[in-house]
Amino acid sequence: MISRIDLRGAALPEGGALRDLLPRAEFDVEAALEKVRPICEDVHHRGTAALIEYAQKFDGVTLEQVRVPVEALKTALDELDPAVRAALEESIRRARIVHREQRRTEHTTQVVPGGTVTEKWVPVERVGLYAPGGRSVYPSSVVMNVVPAQEAGVESIALASPPQKEHGGLPHPTILAACALLGVDEVYAAGGAQAVAMFAYGTSGPDGCPPANMVTGPGNIWVAAAKRYFTGRIGIDTEAGPTEIAVLADSTADPVHVAADLISQAEHDPLAAAVLVTDSAELADAVEKELEPQVAATKHVEDRIKPALAGKQSAIVLVDSLEDGLKVVDAYGAEHLEIQTADAAAWAARVRNAGAIFVGPWAPVSLGDYCAGSNHVLPTGGCACHSSGLSVQSFLRGIHIVDYTRDALAEVTHHVVTLAEAEDLPAHGAALKARFGWKVPTP
Repeated sequence: MISRIDLRGAALPEGGALRDLLPRAEFDVEAALEKVRPICEDVHHRGTAALIEYAQKFDGVTLEQVRVPVEALKTALDELDPAVRAALEESIRRARIVHREQRRTEHTTQVVPGGTVTEKWVPVERVGLYAPGGRSVYPSSVVMNVVPAQEAGVESIALASPPQKEHGGLPHPTILAACALLGVDEVYAAGGAQAVAMFAYGTSGPDGCPPANMVTGPGNIWVAAAKRYFTGRIGIDTEAGPTEIAVLADSTADPVHVAADLISQAEHDPLAAAVLVTDSAELADAVEKELEPQVAATKHVEDRIKPALAGKQSAIVLVDSLEDGLKVVDAYGAEHLEIQTADAAAWAARVRNAGAIFVGPWAPVSLGDYCAGSNHVLPTGGCACHSSGLSVQSFLRGIHIVDYTRDALAEVTHHVVTLAEAEDLPAHGAALKARFGWKVPTP
């Protein structure tokens, strides 16, 4: 059901050579880019008409308008299962607790007497958030996108999610209910690359969508490709690829827990990655044995879980020691990394590359997906080696405010003029000399 990679018995290679030995799904955004380009430009030129046409082509629904009526949001919330509502409210509450603490404050540094630099944090003016709607419904992604944007102080928030044939061309009602709970009433029935294009270019008309400064949220390869296409025109969070879990475990780990956690990510998508890194062959055997009955007892077996576990992106990786295991998980840079070892907190503290780290047997990835308070929009495909998950900071821009008096400028002018001339940019220096009668003040 799941392959093995045996890295025991020899020194591990460094850097890219080690990464090349590890499993990873194929996710060719560059190839997809050529397919989404005409879709994006069609939305640019035809706006809402193009969105309606693509809803018919890709989602099998006929739309009269793309914007979801506010009444539909209210109805979805009124009809929401009370238990689901309570769970969403708790998820929102915990996410707000964590994300509110991330808000940065303005700070002024006095560089010299009379010379200060202030860094102020300004939220993005308008963001477009994307909530997937393919194999599963993800109201949790609505929470994870909206809460940090709101806590950052973003004034204008819009959300897009694919229209659903079984729901009359509206996004899934649980998505709509989550929006209503969060106070987001600008919602569009649009999916895929066309939704990203709608946010990037904007559309006109009675139910038109003003352009956004930034687009965030997970999606399929077409969403990722559209994000790449518009990079530079809009800000993005990341080009999210298939979800992934890595578990660093030793002989103290419970194979029932490990198997369950690997399956929990595999049920997302046939390209989802489930990776166990362990120095215990006994644990590896026990987990492999445990996978069979747990997979047989759940849903989505043939179309998602079995292909995901059997795919080239999933494996049990055997190493000589936890030290080697740490090198492997750092090279892998997992979206979700569980540490199920003795003294798990100490090992977790040494991890450099992961989207989020889950410590010990009582912090499974599923907790982070919904109710830990952390954010589940995380870097995939090894991008955790250089990128962070979605947070309040994702929606803030740091702006430096430089304030110098005449004396403070005079004191440093000779250095500025010297550096300007060293770079053969004499007009830079002249901009200062002009303020002092074209003479360089004596320090």
